[in-house]
Amino acid sequence: MYLVCGEALFDFFSEPDASGQTSKVNFKAIAGGSPFNVAVGLRRLGVEAALLAGLSNDYLGRRLQQVLQEEGVRADYLRDFDAPTTLAMVAVGADGSPQYSFRGEGCADRQLLPEHLPPLDDAVRGLHIGSYSLVVQPIADTLLTLVRRESGRRLITLDPNVRLNPQPDIGLWRQRIAVLAAHADLIKVSDEDLHLLYPDREPQDVAREWLEQRCQLLFLTRGRQGASVYSRRHGHWSVPARQVTTADTVGAGDTFQAALIAWLTEQQLDSVQGLERLEKTQIEAMLDFAVRAAAITCSRIGPDLPYRHQVV
Repeated sequence: MYLVCGEALFDFFSEPDASGQTSKVNFKAIAGGSPFNVAVGLRRLGVEAALLAGLSNDYLGRRLQQVLQEEGVRADYLRDFDAPTTLAMVAVGADGSPQYSFRGEGCADRQLLPEHLPPLDDAVRGLHIGSYSLVVQPIADTLLTLVRRESGRRLITLDPNVRLNPQPDIGLWRQRIAVLAAHADLIKVSDEDLHLLYPDREPQDVAREWLEQRCQLLFLTRGRQGASVYSRRHGHWSVPARQVTTADTVGAGDTFQAALIAWLTEQQLDSVQGLERLEKTQIEAMLDFAVRAAAITCSRIGPDLPYRHQVV
């Protein structure tokens, strides 16, 4: 079982108004948040998953819980809070890339404290962390406490998924990612996020630094340019993206992340030791699986992650 840690929220996507009234804006609300999407993506790919998160006891919080139940994500690690649900207003650009504006100060997904952290048994094979829960308080320090506690005991994956709207201090992001990267076994990062974190550094330099610590594999996603992998044992190489008609790219990175974990789980390599003994051909197969899965999400509107039988 994989434990995904972080935020759960509702994305409000703006839609054109058929009436032509400029004073009217239509929205479609979809359950989301990067960790939420990864947990759902894992279940759809056939991996048992749970979400460690704070959920509001308001209407939207109950809807999030309902979606998780319907998707088969375990609720053992959810906590209720008397605080609102975070809202993310999403506008999709002409190239399919989303722009976010968050309404999250004081919301339920930020409220996890160290005393809320549960003990983990051997059924929990790994942890995934990512997005703005890494840098907003108090959940940021709570997740850092968890990662420090579990590092080396189970597989830890990290996706920075930088969102400057909830926390615009890029220096804080850079500082926290540096600390967390030292405890992660596998890191997935987009080229956009890496440029935000280190605008004056080449990706291979950052990769080299992370691979000198715990990290065994770094995956760099590059949108239409495909993806690259940096391996401590096997070097660096890139693959092209799958050619699809892109509806938008919402959830593509979360799909890529879930697919990496799902592939490791299918191969019974979802452990620190399993990651260390991967051969180059296995890493190539894992990367190909993740690229194929992410391409499917790009062909759909919103974070509609694929099921296992669809990734062929």
